[in-house]
Amino acid sequence: MNRLPSVFLSHGAPTLPIDPSMPSAEFASLAATLPRPRAILMLSAHWGTAHPVASVATQPETIHDFYGFPRALYELRYPAPGAPDVARRAAALLDEQGIASATADHGLDHGAWVPLLLMFPAADIPVAQLSIQPRLDAAHHFRVGRALRALRDDGVMIVGSGQITHNLRMADFAARPEDGDARVVEFTDWFEARLTARDIDALLDYRARAPHAALMHPTDEHLLPVFGALGAAADDYRLGVQSLGTFQRALAMTHYVFSDA
Repeated sequence: MNRLPSVFLSHGAPTLPIDPSMPSAEFASLAATLPRPRAILMLSAHWGTAHPVASVATQPETIHDFYGFPRALYELRYPAPGAPDVARRAAALLDEQGIASATADHGLDHGAWVPLLLMFPAADIPVAQLSIQPRLDAAHHFRVGRALRALRDDGVMIVGSGQITHNLRMADFAARPEDGDARVVEFTDWFEARLTARDIDALLDYRARAPHAALMHPTDEHLLPVFGALGAAADDYRLGVQSLGTFQRALAMTHYVFSDA
């Protein structure tokens, strides 16, 4: 099997699968451009631990880790099989690079199952989830991705799921896509330009260098998964971008695909 790309997804609100105003179909169109993986290793913004933990669940539950949404959302399930072999291999690779890790049974939170439901609705690709470390920085998550690179040679797609901009205090849930805050575009343009230039130093220092960084990300957890996907990419990666626009005024929906050149 050829080496698979690594991917970053902006997973949007939990209501993505049931809200026709959101760009759910575009997740399927992105999936159609990707090679089919043997398994997926998902780094979601919604599972945070002090050190990386890989889920060895054989049948991961669908975790509805949100409140106050329509009943139809809580009835959705994503019954994909787990990938305990991938989880154990990921933990071993991290340990080899001096990154302390562990394994545990853990289900799929909405940062994992919501985009996967839209991309691979048959739920027939095994999925393992790997936690992020919200109290550690971009450089740590880049290093995690570097340690996991070998998985891409074994048919595993490494997917980071977060949000390229994420400040819910700025959000206006009645706003139209065309009413996006201009500062969102300034931040995402800077980030895409630095990704295109493969300027890793600038990206890892984004909080000091990117325009409006603290406003776009008051806390890091929704951006950290992109650094895992970036770290897993080849040094001379080719960048693919799927930009779906800005929703709720402040939440940019941008996906990145890091393919071998």
